[in-house]
Amino acid sequence: MSNEEVLEPHPVATRRRTGRAALGPRGAVVVALLLAAVNLRPAVTSLGPVLEEVRAGLGLSAAAAGILTAVPAACFALVGFLAPRPARRFGPDVVIATGMAATAAGLALRPFAAGTTRFVGSTALALAGIAVANVLLPVVVKERFPDRVGLMTGLYAMALNLGASAAAALTVPVAGAFGGDWRTGLLSWAGLAALAVPPWLALARTRARTRGRSRTRARGLARTRGHSRDHGRDHAAPTPATGAGPQPTGPVPSLTRSPTAWALAGYFGLQATAAYVVIGWLPQIFRDAGLSAEAAGLLFALTSVLGIPLSFALSAVAGRLRSQSGIAVALGVFALAGYAGLWAAPTAAPWLWAALLGVANCSFPLALTMIGLRGRDSATVIRLSAFTQSAGYLLSIPGPVLVGVLYQHSGSWRPPLVLMTLLMLLQLAAGLIAGRDRRIG
Repeated sequence: MSNEEVLEPHPVATRRRTGRAALGPRGAVVVALLLAAVNLRPAVTSLGPVLEEVRAGLGLSAAAAGILTAVPAACFALVGFLAPRPARRFGPDVVIATGMAATAAGLALRPFAAGTTRFVGSTALALAGIAVANVLLPVVVKERFPDRVGLMTGLYAMALNLGASAAAALTVPVAGAFGGDWRTGLLSWAGLAALAVPPWLALARTRARTRGRSRTRARGLARTRGHSRDHGRDHAAPTPATGAGPQPTGPVPSLTRSPTAWALAGYFGLQATAAYVVIGWLPQIFRDAGLSAEAAGLLFALTSVLGIPLSFALSAVAGRLRSQSGIAVALGVFALAGYAGLWAAPTAAPWLWAALLGVANCSFPLALTMIGLRGRDSATVIRLSAFTQSAGYLLSIPGPVLVGVLYQHSGSWRPPLVLMTLLMLLQLAAGLIAGRDRRIG
């Protein structure tokens, strides 16, 4: 065990209620949290259904389309790494509001972009805003709901899956309702992102007012203390302001020397690799096995829809356990069974294989839950979230590309499935370590 990691009572057993009311009504926080979460994937999943029309409309080459598929992971990794600094200075509420505004702006500009460069640039702007929220939402959960980390993580993971599924399913019908123009289908998601901005601005104003009142009280106490000293008395020192953003409670630990932090990053990156492979290649696997395009699409939709209820239930359960290693192993076993079915007989029980992989995809909300639980306080969680997601998304970039290369050179899906099986075994091992009852900080 590194010197940054300690065993301590589980967060559920030591609930801290001090200062929560000052951070704003919990109902308002939940609304803001869900509105942000539902916007974390439409920028990605809305593009796939109309990618052929986008390529025709903009004259995108196959190489440029390939770049578009790599932009999300790159933005999530690079921009997410930068999120902690402004969050410490301005507070997470302000930064998330700014991120949602950037997402809305990027999604509004993207349909009207002329040429590949502007289209990729506006997409990157939207994804940069999402990357900020990706990192900071676990921090908000830890700060405002320290006794319900698993439950609230499951709630916003459910909203995330709902937004991803809705964007994939509704972009084409919305475009069809307005004359079949793909630009309208993509533009509609900008409005949803804009709805998320006002609640976070309201929370930021509440935090600022609380900080101002706390500073006023602190100055008053300081004057009282000075007056008391003149009379030979000494009162208690003023308490620090609450709601002023994540504050360190001691020496800042080095995450690069923490085995738990590296295990979390590895687990996050490997689950993201598996998810991107399923998103990018599962329909093609079924089509190459002889199923129709419609059937392949429905099977892929099943993997996404399953995540809506399962994400909530799994995170709620995981948040009540001291160790999440067993859940990580169980999800890995589901994935291995799904890969084995696709390798041996993809058309024998395609709905079963898709369902197994859909359950395995719940490793994403499990990773988010573990980030919130492994950090001792919100200051540590903000750094741990940035480290885990940035390193993890960088790790995930080569996976889908390598799967495509193996498929192209072998003409079969068996070599890529063998690769995914090996990567899943590594994910299972990382989950064992990341899920142990440890606190960083």
